[in-house]
Amino acid sequence: MKQIGASELVLNPDGSVYHLNLHPENIANNIITVGDPKRVDKVAAFFDRIEFETYKREFHTITGTYKGTRFTVISTGIGPDNIDIVLNELDALVNIDLKTRTPKDTHTTLNIVRIGTSGSLHADIPVDSFVMGKYGLGFDGLLHYYQSKHVRETEMEKQFIVQTQWLPDAAKPYIVSNSSLLESKLEGENIYKGITATAGGFYGPQGRVLRIPLAAPDMHDKLHRFEYNGLKITNFEMETAAIYGLAKLLGHHACSMNAIIANRVTLDFSEDYSKTIKSLIAYVLDALV
Repeated sequence: MKQIGASELVLNPDGSVYHLNLHPENIANNIITVGDPKRVDKVAAFFDRIEFETYKREFHTITGTYKGTRFTVISTGIGPDNIDIVLNELDALVNIDLKTRTPKDTHTTLNIVRIGTSGSLHADIPVDSFVMGKYGLGFDGLLHYYQSKHVRETEMEKQFIVQTQWLPDAAKPYIVSNSSLLESKLEGENIYKGITATAGGFYGPQGRVLRIPLAAPDMHDKLHRFEYNGLKITNFEMETAAIYGLAKLLGHHACSMNAIIANRVTLDFSEDYSKTIKSLIAYVLDALV
């Protein structure tokens, strides 16, 4: 099997993967991703035992056990570019022999659940509620750098471009579904489901205006109106679609759970979003054990 070059799979002097600073034995098969490095400690506070911790740049990792099940929680930082690093390096830890730099004969599947915060795009999805992304809708263009058509919902993509009259100069949107296995574990009576939109930035890409005029000032209205087979775009954030796309391409399960801390329609903001996030963490961990 062809060896992967040193410039393609970059390792640290101790043999750990370059950005995450991890060895294969440092991670569990159940992965919780969070954006904020400080949120890693909030997830790990639920663990019964902590066995490993490391911190490099925005990538903070803790591995431990919760009710007898081994978990790794890792911060990704913000944005699809960081997701590209995290997903590829997590996969390398379990599916590439780092000593020989060759893919392993046996594939290992990871369960990857994002616990994030997000803004709702509908008045009837209130702050402090939980939203599951049944699909991830990416505006960032990341997945188009990979051979990805076979994992994408191409008909839904076409309908989105037509219904929203998508900007011709913007990256072509891509849509990928979550893992049905994880969806079945994480769904519940009070969990909203829909399409989670993933932006490549916080201001203009999410329709916020400070001093630069927007190319599509009516974007929120168009996103609000989009519907496909009864599903609507429920929320806006910056990671989900990239996680879904890369997870599917690499053969892993992924699902995104977001605490709604803002409503972009009613302009409400959570009065105590830390409590909401803590409740979501407990919900996800209990669902996965």
